[in-house]
Amino acid sequence: MSGRSGDAWAEGPDGTRYWGRFGAAGLLVVSPQREILLQHRAQWSHFGGTWGMPGGARHEGESAVDAAVREAHEEAGVPEALLRVRFSSVLDLGYWSYTTVVADAVERFEPVVSDPESIALRWVRVDEVTGLPLHPRFAEAWPGLIARL
Repeated sequence: MSGRSGDAWAEGPDGTRYWGRFGAAGLLVVSPQREILLQHRAQWSHFGGTWGMPGGARHEGESAVDAAVREAHEEAGVPEALLRVRFSSVLDLGYWSYTTVVADAVERFEPVVSDPESIALRWVRVDEVTGLPLHPRFAEAWPGLIARL
C-alpha cells in the first residue's frame, strides 16, 4: 500500500523542476507484434503535444513498477493481467528519479483514453517511433531502450 500522493513538482538545486515529489515512472509496453504503446500528451501537460509512454508521479513508498502499471492503467486502460515485466531503466538525478518499466503484453489489447492527460493512444511499430515528435526525455532514452528490446 502506498502513501501520500506524489502529484507535485520536485525542484533541483538549479531550480529545474520534475513532476513527482517521490520520483516518477512510466510503462513501455511491447506488443507481440513488436509495437510500442505510445501516448500523445495533452497540450497543457509538460512537453504537451509530444509522444511518450504513459506514466506519472510515484506515491510515497510506491515501487516504480507499481507506479508505472497504475499510471498506465489510469491513463491508457492497460490491463495489468496481460503484462510481463521484462526490465527497468532508471534515470537518477539524486534528488529525483524516473524509472522506465519495460513490459511485454502477452496479447495486444485496445488502449483507452481514460483521462485528460492523453490526446490519443496508439500502437507504433518499433521502427516508426522516431518518426513522431517525441517527448525530449523519451527521445533521449529511446536508443538505449531499443537496444535492450
